[in-house]
Amino acid sequence: MNGKVKTGLEVLAGHKCAELHNRRVGLLLHGASYSPDMRSTLRVLTEAGANITCLFGPQHGIYGETQDNMIEWEGRDGPLPVHSLYGRNRKPTKEMLSSMDTLVIDLQDVGTRFYTYIWTMFLCMQACAEAGKRVVVLDRPNPLGGMMMEGPVLEKGFETFIGMAPIPVRHGLTIGELALYFGSLLPRPEKPLVIAMEGWRREFYFDETGLPWFMPSPNMPTQDTAIVYPGFGMVEGTNLSEGRGTTRPFEITGAPYIDPDKLASALLKEALPGVLFRPLRFQPAFDKYQGELCGGIQVHVTDREACCPCLSIVSVLSAIRRLWPDKFDWRQPPFEYENTLLPFDMLAGEASARKGIERGMPAMEIAGEWEDGLAEFRQTAKKFMLYD
Repeated sequence: MNGKVKTGLEVLAGHKCAELHNRRVGLLLHGASYSPDMRSTLRVLTEAGANITCLFGPQHGIYGETQDNMIEWEGRDGPLPVHSLYGRNRKPTKEMLSSMDTLVIDLQDVGTRFYTYIWTMFLCMQACAEAGKRVVVLDRPNPLGGMMMEGPVLEKGFETFIGMAPIPVRHGLTIGELALYFGSLLPRPEKPLVIAMEGWRREFYFDETGLPWFMPSPNMPTQDTAIVYPGFGMVEGTNLSEGRGTTRPFEITGAPYIDPDKLASALLKEALPGVLFRPLRFQPAFDKYQGELCGGIQVHVTDREACCPCLSIVSVLSAIRRLWPDKFDWRQPPFEYENTLLPFDMLAGEASARKGIERGMPAMEIAGEWEDGLAEFRQTAKKFMLYD
């Protein structure tokens, strides 16, 4: 076991699942739903006495085996039915919930608004409230810590499956704290039972928890990936490769039309805090530009306390648009079940960042427009924080 932080899963198992006694339990889990001693959440809870009756899988499935934007399988895992919540249904139906009284959620989030797991949780909370089912959330660390919030706050009219509530791109909360906030937004506010971690502090990055890193999704291989993801995940909303199909997704960005040395030199002049950019060429094995030689950059975080990934990506995209105005473009719909909004606006949660880039606004000015929303969210979030 780890010597510093205990996850909600470990805490619940240490209670012999007392909170689940005499309950029929549904379990929402994924490929990172493991204890530090490498037992799956399903096994841990079953061995502690929980009566698991069905399983639910978010994007990438209950095993974390599928790539992005794929329809996850439904069927059975041994004797248990498995319901996909990324495909035909993203919100559990009453029929799916009929075999359970309590839904236990054990998902590893990465601290970024457009990572879909938190919205699967939100929809599950809605469905359970409507069906009179109890929700128990097993808390896990925010890999980015809980001190910094960054990026635009989701604006009204931009609600999609990758953003359903007004939170910033880098939200600074644990999944348990988010669950408490989401519960307050339900038509009839309902507080889920959050099994808090023991020993976690807001200043902890994941590598300070003593916990092993389990990939939350196939393209989130390391904590380094998670640190840059709030900004560089937005590359998905452009015609640039976000590095899928390489061994460093989201840390690598580029396209066949980019001169890597020219781009890296332009970014060096920006003197962005906490990051440096290395020029490189890469050839994605799948996804955008599969098999094509791309030029681009790899972002290297030199100071994670100073790094502002949302600011950084605005600078990167501004530079690329300025240097290759006839070749850079925004990705067009559809994207994540949405057919009208531009994918970049969906990821940002508003349109002003894109419009600022198009107008040639300095990145710092674009980021400055986020501050009022961030200040308001910080005050709101304090009511749901479980840790110092």
